[in-house]
Amino acid sequence: MFRIITFEREYGCGCAGIAAQLAERLGWKLWDHLLTEEIAKQANVDCGTVEKREERIDGTFYRLAKTFWRGSYERSMAVSPTQTFDADCMVAMMEEITARIAKEGNAIVVGRGAPYFLRERDDTFRIFLYAPREEKIRRILASGTGRSEAEELVDTVDRERIAFIKHYFNADWPTRSLYHLMINTSIGDEKVIATILDTMRLLEERPTSARSGMPGIALK
Repeated sequence: MFRIITFEREYGCGCAGIAAQLAERLGWKLWDHLLTEEIAKQANVDCGTVEKREERIDGTFYRLAKTFWRGSYERSMAVSPTQTFDADCMVAMMEEITARIAKEGNAIVVGRGAPYFLRERDDTFRIFLYAPREEKIRRILASGTGRSEAEELVDTVDRERIAFIKHYFNADWPTRSLYHLMINTSIGDEKVIATILDTMRLLEERPTSARSGMPGIALK
């Protein structure tokens, strides 16, 4: 029985809305912005600080400097929370929070490395959402963003996610073998949700051993 759903997604494909609708349909807890709030609370920083580091790696200069600081007497000096909270800290916290979410169950988790943290769990249904570039731009424009900004976001955010997954999980993005289902969201949100629910039911009818070894399904 699946108790957790994780989403990975291309930027602009509509994942946030789809995940929210699915959570409401199932009556499950949605961990999307709520994850940002939880990390901010635990790290004693504001949500904006967390958002700047979500699914990104720290810059090369910072990482080199951090290596130096670790071997320096300066590590004992007092620093502000925003100086000590970096991508490494966020990922470590995300791993701990994700484990707690999985233990509680009946949860939908969006991004933040969740499919990788929970890849060994048989009770986790893993989904990857994507869409053609123009469909992603159309969705972003509908939110009120200007076209030039929308195009820039589509072209840059996923590059940051690729680097994030490679750095912290040594994996390609998307890792196709990781997902039970990969869906092109241009078919429409309602059809995406119906496909997710139908596929979950189909897999739940199979023995656990067969389910965990079953290759993913890609729908275009």
